[in-house]
Amino acid sequence: MSLKVLSVASEAAPLVKTGGLADVAGALPAALAAQGVEVTTLLPGYPAVLAKLGKTRAVHKWDALLGTPARLLAGKLGEHPLLVLDAPALFGREGGPYGDASGRDWDDNWRRFAACARAAADIGGGAVKGRSFDLVHAHDWQAGMVPAYLRLAPLAGGKAVPSVITIHNMAFQGYFPGEVFRELGLPPSAWTVDGVESYGGVGFLKAGMQLADAITTVSPTYAGEIRSVEFGMGLEGLILARSNRVHGILNGIDTAEWNPATDPHLAARYTAGKLAGRAKNKRAVEQEFGLTRDDGPLFVVVSRLTWQKGMDVLAEVLDHLVGIGARLALLGSGDAEIEQRFHAAAARHPGRVGVRIGYDEALSHALQGGGDAILIPSRFEPCGLTQLYGLAYGCVPVVSRTGGLADTVIDANPAALAAGVATGVQINAVNPAALAGGISRAVALYHQPGAWKRLQTNGMKADFSWDASGAAYAALYRQLIEEQG
Repeated sequence: MSLKVLSVASEAAPLVKTGGLADVAGALPAALAAQGVEVTTLLPGYPAVLAKLGKTRAVHKWDALLGTPARLLAGKLGEHPLLVLDAPALFGREGGPYGDASGRDWDDNWRRFAACARAAADIGGGAVKGRSFDLVHAHDWQAGMVPAYLRLAPLAGGKAVPSVITIHNMAFQGYFPGEVFRELGLPPSAWTVDGVESYGGVGFLKAGMQLADAITTVSPTYAGEIRSVEFGMGLEGLILARSNRVHGILNGIDTAEWNPATDPHLAARYTAGKLAGRAKNKRAVEQEFGLTRDDGPLFVVVSRLTWQKGMDVLAEVLDHLVGIGARLALLGSGDAEIEQRFHAAAARHPGRVGVRIGYDEALSHALQGGGDAILIPSRFEPCGLTQLYGLAYGCVPVVSRTGGLADTVIDANPAALAAGVATGVQINAVNPAALAGGISRAVALYHQPGAWKRLQTNGMKADFSWDASGAAYAALYRQLIEEQG
């Protein structure tokens, strides 16, 4: 049975990307095509997206989409169908998807993403002639209102379709003051705890979780963690109440884009059977970051520099890392205070700590191909893609035991080492002592060449493609469509 699914996201690689959501939304169409599912992606018409679109055609228009004229453009995301909501008053702004160049969020983000959700509900219901969908898949809070519109204010005379919402990160909920409710175009009955109301305001993610036919998270462990106060961020009660509708489906990676045997961003390409090429990549990273060349372990970081990612704790243990003969190359940006702490560490340890503030896609590939180990001490991590890239590239992950990190990295404990199945190092807590201990374990393993090579090759031979995840999504879609009858 061939299915047609509308996937609604605020970003999708390679057109627009600020994080892992873009990688997932960009990869899903190809992942699901192999399962007999045609995915059409709907994106907001940011200037960056419109500039990359190439040939498009207008297929629908709204005279007043939440009060704003808009039109729908049809194009391609790779080889797959793409729809772009062209609403200049909402999306025709310089800056990022969510805020201006200084990083300040736009005050009308509620209207911007509610309008996109309203458009998605119309499209899913059949508003666009010649385009019919069996299910709508919403991603994160920016698309959280899609299930609300489908359930509470469907397109007049439209087709009823089921919906799925994927939580990529529970920490970002799209919470807005209650006074915006009257401008959302929802019936008064939607203003209840069983609708879109959340703690006196409008919760976009909460609305999606409440009203979608199924909730997915991006790893099985995170699906369990968000049932607790620690990880549920105030919505754990809703997760518990709908627990029979919650599914953990692990993200995959694009194995064509992330393949050390073919990666054009590497100084030397290599395979699990021929790791020698990694030495040239290591030299390239050392040169790029101004690090002293030696044969000791090179740790790398590719991350947002935030509390969630444990970067404040990493900054505390850099003297220890350098003191045991290791070096660090870091690429990322985030909290100004944390950025400054890494700059200070680089000044204290010239040639041993190199810091690049910002993001560079090509450099992120180079770091995975040249680093010996990648540090990911997140306090919580719904899935994480960075450790998957590390595994694929033989860059051994050193991670905290949480969410998708726990699901994808096998700790190099004595039993796993003896069985020959370990792929990385896990730490049990995110504090300086635990992280320093994990780094020390990794350095000790690095100085056991046979054990270290086994960690690398185990990771590189693991299957983190989208094959299994795509099959799981397709099975869930078919189940929901069958339930709706």
